[in-house]
Order: sequence, then structure tokens, then C-alpha cells
Amino acid sequence: MNRIISILICVALTVSTFLSAADRDHTLKVYNWADYIDEDLIAEFEKWYEEQTGEKVQIVYQLFDINEVMLSKIEKGHEDYDVVCPSDYIIERMLREDLLLPIERDFGSTPDYTGNVAPFIMKMLGLIDAGGRDANQYAVPYMWGTTGILYNPKYVSPEEVKTWEVLRNPKYAGKIYVKDAFRDVYTALLIYLKKDEIDSGKIPLDQVTRDASDESIALVENWLNSMKDGVQGWEADFGKELMTKEKGWLNMSWSGDAQWAIDEAEKIGVKLDYSVPQEGSNIWFDAWVIPKYARNVKAARYFIDFMCKPENAIRNMDVIGYVSSIGGKEILEAQMDADKYEPLDASYFFGPEAASVPVSYVLYPDKSVIDRCTMMHDNGDRTEALLAMWSRVKGDNANTVTYVIIAIALLVLVLALVLSRRKKHHGRYSRSRR
Repeated sequence: MNRIISILICVALTVSTFLSAADRDHTLKVYNWADYIDEDLIAEFEKWYEEQTGEKVQIVYQLFDINEVMLSKIEKGHEDYDVVCPSDYIIERMLREDLLLPIERDFGSTPDYTGNVAPFIMKMLGLIDAGGRDANQYAVPYMWGTTGILYNPKYVSPEEVKTWEVLRNPKYAGKIYVKDAFRDVYTALLIYLKKDEIDSGKIPLDQVTRDASDESIALVENWLNSMKDGVQGWEADFGKELMTKEKGWLNMSWSGDAQWAIDEAEKIGVKLDYSVPQEGSNIWFDAWVIPKYARNVKAARYFIDFMCKPENAIRNMDVIGYVSSIGGKEILEAQMDADKYEPLDASYFFGPEAASVPVSYVLYPDKSVIDRCTMMHDNGDRTEALLAMWSRVKGDNANTVTYVIIAIALLVLVLALVLSRRKKHHGRYSRSRR
């Protein structure tokens, strides 16, 4: 009986695939991170697209959780996804390997909403080493954020988290969690360790984040080895959960995860906060691109344009908890809350009129913070050396207690996700970028 059911399922999938292939011109294949969109917008786009073009389209929406898995399907499998949402360093690699198509901004009578992307994020995109190409012609930024320290002010002072040095303070041993994301950790710490050279003008900040020399890798590895005994876990997603339960006091984290944890902790009377250390850190972003093997480029362009509408950007932020790359007056007004936030300088993102506005310092750091941050880069053939370093650092620190804690945390997270999906709920979600 089970064999018959399996055969029927295979037949159904084959028929479905055949029908999709037969009407591929009216199918849009979107490949995105899990929990990274207001899913109601998918059906709304199909209706909007028909209104704008007079043509029908049906979205086939698929998910990935690791950049490299997505890249492999396109690079080696020549998958015909029409729109994907890779991270900064993967966009860099895809451009170098000629895996992307330029995005035309001609939408006829439909407005070009891609022009709503904040100039600051366009500037970051322009730092991509695209092998002579202008990355702004091939990618439209979607979400962005920083890497910093999520901390519990009950145990750790705001003054202490102004520096990355707090992560190797022995008094916090066993209460520290670090993102299992070698690029983010390596980039942020290298900026910290080369602060004097950056401040003196000897090395430009962006050049530091491109450096994966043996000397620099050894410098970061030695620092990590000096602090790893205090690290309770290298985590992909469970650190923020443990922080809300006060099982961790310090977590090297992404700003989106930090905001989620701060909001969740507040519900149960726990106060958490977030800091980007004074030495500097990295800015990350994900962007929409059209892969080389796309078969419905027109619908792909319109989908990207649709996601750049201010009202849709606001909805996506409300659902997933990350920060849209879209700027402008509508976004600023939606994010201001004078009762909750102190004024800060967000002029780098929203323009001169936002030099003193009450917005979240987690999601929109003050300009003084942003000035000491820059984007990460693909390390090319040096990636293996970085991975080897990361494995050495983590492997030497692994112990039974760590594995037990990780297993328990993952079980709790899975149960929480199962329960949340049984309800219609628009909360703040997260996913691993690396």
C-alpha cells in the first residue's frame, strides 16, 4: 500500500512539473530564505502583475537556508529560478562567475519603485568587486543590518560592550554565545584588531574587509583562541532564544536577531540591549537578483519592483523583523516612535531631514556607528583557509556540555516553531545567513 502511495505521489509530481514546464512563460520561480517575506504578498503580486501587464502569472515559491546551497543549484544544476535573494558576498561571487542577468528598470506605465532603495545601501552595493561590472545593474537590495553584541544589561554594562574585548572577559565565561558564521566573525574582529591602522589612515576600512592573508587569518585565530574557553556555544539560530531566558549574557549577533530577542524578552520581563562596538563592524545585506538561467525575466523584474513599493517594504519588515533597504518618507514615518526611542542621526539612510529622528538604534544605528562599518566580501580561493581556521577554533572547544546545550536549545526551537505555525501569526522571524 505504501509503495502504491509513493508511486502516485511521484506521478503527481511529474505531471505537475510537466504542466509547469508547458506554461513556463506564465510561471515565476522565486527562491528565497525561509520566513523572509509577508507571504500574503505572493498572491497579491500575481493579481498586481496582471493589472499592470494584462498577463497572468503563477508563483512557484521555494526556500533555501544556506547561500551555498542556492548557489550550487544555479551554478552546477543550472536551475531556472527567475528571482533569488542571495547575500552580499554571494552576489559578488555570482557576478564574477557570470551567473546573473542585468535588471532592466523599464516598466512601461508602472512606476520604477526600485529607485526607492536608500542611496546608502546602493553605495554599499557599489563596493562589490564584480569583475568590472556595476553591481547596481544586477541586484536590488532587499534587507540589511549590522553585526554586533546582544547583551543583558543586568549583568553586562553598556560601557563594556563598546568594545569587542568584552567577549573575552573571563567574568562572563560560560555566558557567551557567538554566531557560527565565520565571515561575519572574522570581518568584525579583523576590523577590531586593525583599528589603529585604520584610524591612522594606513589601511582603508574597506580594504581590511577584503584581507584574508595568512597573517590576518592567524591574527584573528589567535584572538579567538584566547577567548574561546569562555564561549558556551557557537550558534546558528538558538543564541537569541537563550538570551531571552537569561541563559546567555552576551551574544555576537545580527541586528535583526537582536531586535527579535529584545522584543521577545520584553514580553516576559527580561531586558536585553544591542551594541555595535566602537572599533567598528560589518554591514550585511541581501538583494534580489535574476540568475543567468531564468526563463521569465519580465515577471522577475516586476516582482522585484513590487517588493520595492514602500507599503510592501513596511509589511515585510513588520512580519520578518529585519530592516528593508527601502528609504524615503513613508518608511521613516512608519519607523518613528518618540515614546519609545531617543532621537539619533539617520541622515545617512533617510536624508538630511533625518539628522535627529526617534527610530530604533538597533535597526537604524546612529551615523557615527555606520561610519565605522563596511560590507563583507567574498574571499575567493582564500575561503578554504578561513573555513579551516574556523574549524580549528570551534573543534578544539567542543565538549559534551556544549553539545547537550545545543541539542536542548534546538529541540526547544523546533517545538516553538511547530506551535507558532499552527496559528496565524505575523511576528518577527529569523534565518541563518551563513
